Amino acid sequence: MTALRPLILLLAGVLGLAGCSVHQPVSLYQLDSGSPVQPAQSAGMAVLLGPVVVADYLQRETLLQRQPDGSLQAATDGRWAGSLSSDIDQLLMRQVAGHLDSQRVVLAPATAGFTPDVQVLLTITRLDSGAKQPAILDAQWRLIDRRGKVRDNRIIHLQETHAGSTASQVQAQGVLLQRLAEQLSVALKPLANQPPVAEAPRKAAPKPAAPAADAEKQPKIPMASPIRTDMEVFRF
Repeated sequence: MTALRPLILLLAGVLGLAGCSVHQPVSLYQLDSGSPVQPAQSAGMAVLLGPVVVADYLQRETLLQRQPDGSLQAATDGRWAGSLSSDIDQLLMRQVAGHLDSQRVVLAPATAGFTPDVQVLLTITRLDSGAKQPAILDAQWRLIDRRGKVRDNRIIHLQETHAGSTASQVQAQGVLLQRLAEQLSVALKPLANQPPVAEAPRKAAPKPAAPAADAEKQPKIPMASPIRTDMEVFRF
């Protein structure tokens, strides 16, 4: 019995360590939106930001790590605190509004009655990093003016170094999105002073029908009627 005690104590210690590792707290992360300038103009440039399409592999709370061979693995020491897509939307909206100094930057879908000067169609195909891999952002935007014409179509590739920790990687990814918003704002500014859209010419109203009184004044053709005679016909 005494010989089994060391073995029992060893097993208890291993199980205790396993229990501690299972319940180890995991850090939650959000993107760093920086310090955007608070826009002052309530009648500034009207921008409809979105839809913003984010790659499918980013539609999760798992914080992914890019490996040297290009594969992705879930981080063991942290995850996103909520929706990464929502964080991206809010970061871009605040940054663009600050750069344009306009309170009229809204996320799609817009409310009824909002007429944008420009709509931004944005697709983010990559946003990740690794302990030994830099943070990389791949995106594409299209700018649609008031007339529905594409005024700019651009593919963006940005890269940011970091210290290697999970926190520094998240910070680097936030910096990439801030740089994206800055470049997007530069492309938007020339479209602020667009001429108003001309209204389509109105069709002439149809000519009203002639009233009944005028119709009676039209010449009438007399109807033919049979002619009777006083002649008699005799038969023999």
